[in-house]
Amino acid sequence: MGAPMSGNGGKPWAPSPPPGHVSRGRLERVLRSGQFAVTAELNPPDSADPGEVLRRAAVFEGWVDGVNATDGSGANCHMSSVAMCALMTRAGYSPVLQVSCRDYNRIAIQGNVLGAAALGVSNILCLTGDGVQVGDQPEAKPVFDLDSISLLATVKQMRDEGRFLSGRKITEPPRLFIGASENPFAPPYEFRPMRLAKKLAAGAEFIQTQYCFDVPLLERFMARVRDLGLDRRCFILVGVGPLASARTARWMRANVPGVHIPDAVVARLEKAGDPKAEGKRICVEIIRQIRAIPGISGVHLMAYRQEEAVCEIVEESGVLAGRKPWRRPAGAASDAAAVMTLDEALESGVDD
Repeated sequence: MGAPMSGNGGKPWAPSPPPGHVSRGRLERVLRSGQFAVTAELNPPDSADPGEVLRRAAVFEGWVDGVNATDGSGANCHMSSVAMCALMTRAGYSPVLQVSCRDYNRIAIQGNVLGAAALGVSNILCLTGDGVQVGDQPEAKPVFDLDSISLLATVKQMRDEGRFLSGRKITEPPRLFIGASENPFAPPYEFRPMRLAKKLAAGAEFIQTQYCFDVPLLERFMARVRDLGLDRRCFILVGVGPLASARTARWMRANVPGVHIPDAVVARLEKAGDPKAEGKRICVEIIRQIRAIPGISGVHLMAYRQEEAVCEIVEESGVLAGRKPWRRPAGAASDAAAVMTLDEALESGVDD
């Protein structure tokens, strides 16, 4: 879903989730229905212009089930995740609020969680966050009052128990589908499933992974995940994305924490007559392989500076399998018009 809806005692800010759901959001509805979900990452603008957010989001329209609003990724400053989510919900999109522990203490985080839920946000991704030393303002003071696991537990307590960490009562708890990140592609590999188990115990219900360019490594991770029964306790969306060139691939694996790109992928890009097209082909191939791995519920597309390629990648990969993704109604750019149409569509089923 997108913007807040009425239907819970006349409170538009407190929608009632469908039976068996914790949120009223589209992403949860798609995943719990057993369909293969597609989410994408929206890179925030260095601007106060709301139009820049909506223009960037428009390239995903009709192709994804949720849009991640990044929160100071790479320890660089951009428009805030909460503001981006507010703009997207008003326009009828389905955002995923990312929260990084690097920049906020527990007081600010709990306030942002309540504020985002009041604005109609249905999904949250809990992150520890990259260290300030990797960003463009390394002199900044990091916070790290919480980490990703304690943040997960905090949001779960706020939602399920209706209490702040102080124990004070929340009069209307946030209805959020809670997510976390995982990286199957960084050593120590045997530790990663254990780390995933800790995040699930803390409250994670869906997982988005780091970029996958090494499918055999992912298969080994998922085999252990299945052995532990973790795939039955959460929805796992694997991170994918197109590489524009061999140079881009080398830069990413040298500068983006946790990214693993095999030499064979770099060599294939080097030999290609059109590296950008080849990078898109590699991404489509990886998605098709991921789709066949038991226990995986979707993919998370991260196409930095190639957002326009997302719809082509989704279509060519065939992961929607005939499913018709949600598309904003023509002329329903404002919250009032979009909310009514979206609410009716959700009531009629996922394939709206």
